[in-house]
Amino acid sequence: MSVTDQLHKGLVLRHEGELFTILDHRLSQTGKQKPTVHVKLCSLRSGHMSERTLDQLGRIEEVPAEMRSMQYLYSTGKMWVFMDTTTFEQYELEAEFFGTACELLVEEEVYRFLFVDAQPVRIELPAHLALEVVDTAAVEHGGGGSNVMKEAKLNCGLTIRVPLFIGTGDRVRVGTEHRDYQGKEH
Repeated sequence: MSVTDQLHKGLVLRHEGELFTILDHRLSQTGKQKPTVHVKLCSLRSGHMSERTLDQLGRIEEVPAEMRSMQYLYSTGKMWVFMDTTTFEQYELEAEFFGTACELLVEEEVYRFLFVDAQPVRIELPAHLALEVVDTAAVEHGGGGSNVMKEAKLNCGLTIRVPLFIGTGDRVRVGTEHRDYQGKEH
């Protein structure tokens, strides 16, 4: 079996001592040239993305990885404490581990983590999260076709723009990529 048959999205590999995950790969060939495999990589340490050819990568060392569910317990300043929901083992993670994802985390919620060598290396947020509005202006009705928005503070501390009909206590879907309102949860 060739190396290209072993490539797939989500594969974790080690290149020059750093861990990467494959976001995408494609084969390109023009005329009589030999086929070139382009691989889009994401660094698990820094989150930076890059595209390389398989020839540039050289020998690929696949790293065993697994997904685990962990519950966010609490934070103590710079440390965030999570508990593995299967083994009940607790992990203290620094705020830098999460990057901007920390502004979406809510205590007692369960999140998915990528583990390599029995250590968490990255949090996997879903495309959207259901969060509760804890503070916003009073509910307004009317103007059915208008696109008027107001500020709303969520239970994770994030402030986003929501439609006028959203009130305090409502649950809303928030897109994790752009931190925007996606709809009302029912």
